[in-house]
Amino acid sequence: MVATGKPQEFQQIWQERFADYITAIAWLPEGQALAISSAAGEVALISLASGAIQSLQTATGSSVDCLAVSQDGQFLATGGQNGQVKIWRLNASPPELLTTLENPSVWVDRLAWSPTTNQLAFGLGRYAQVWDAEADAIVTTLNFESSSVLGIDWHPSGSFLALCGHKGARVWNANDWDEDPQVLEIPSASVAIAWSPNGTYLADGNLDNTLTVVEWTRPHNPWVMQGFPGKVRHLAWSQRLTPTGAPLLATSSSETIVIWERDADESVGWANQVLNDHEGIVQAIAFQPNSFLLASAADDGFVVLWQAAQQPVQVLEGASGFSCLSWESGGNFLAAGGREGDIVIWQQR
Repeated sequence: MVATGKPQEFQQIWQERFADYITAIAWLPEGQALAISSAAGEVALISLASGAIQSLQTATGSSVDCLAVSQDGQFLATGGQNGQVKIWRLNASPPELLTTLENPSVWVDRLAWSPTTNQLAFGLGRYAQVWDAEADAIVTTLNFESSSVLGIDWHPSGSFLALCGHKGARVWNANDWDEDPQVLEIPSASVAIAWSPNGTYLADGNLDNTLTVVEWTRPHNPWVMQGFPGKVRHLAWSQRLTPTGAPLLATSSSETIVIWERDADESVGWANQVLNDHEGIVQAIAFQPNSFLLASAADDGFVVLWQAAQQPVQVLEGASGFSCLSWESGGNFLAAGGREGDIVIWQQR
């Protein structure tokens, strides 16, 4: 496995409690603020400089389940139980609600902004739509056909949009939405999907306790990894590359994390290392930007930092159980949300 020096420790600098389970968090570009949503329907911005909380939406009793910040920091999108997709303009003072897309018959729990344009993709049952902020209009509706959309991820170039669900994944060409999608089939269902930051690989976490990885230049020759204790719920790629020129891939299944490293030997494929320190279900994993330091958050109330994605170097606390986490773009700040509404922010010293 890769090796790095011991990272500097992280210290808690901020904590607050909201009304209910923290469903999602995301940093604004440059890390000036953290956006949060809760199962009570709250949406808020937390200023990193002052710690002040700016409420965009108070508790409604209807869960907000996903949020995302556009690549340029202009827009915040949320989706949830009532089928609404709301978009706030963040560069207004104060931030203002720009539009609300009504979808009353569905539960919106997956959305993602393009990494290169202000286009937002979100799941609507067996369909996904792409909304363009500049045109303030839906530009396409994509039919996943086989099931509800269970995962959404854009290629780093913005040229492809991947959706996953029953029978695997479908990948659309974002430059021509009318083209038939590339179909990546599996026997069961894919519940998580993620492109590597260099755009070379696409990973699917599957319901049948398997992981599928394809090299995008040859998608019909996938690697299939087996032996997980349960469905592969979460995926995280490192931005930093190993000596073989590939990123590391972290996967979580139940209480277990498995790290995958591309082997120089084509016949070996991917070597793995199992990390078993959590005693609760792992709810989120993410690599520190431009680093092999991995953070994992779990039901057991611990955020574990793994040096070189191999061994625990620090254990962070602050909630009875964690539900999500997010790195600030510079990697100097780490935030995590809790099952009882806690938000905790740590800084690397």
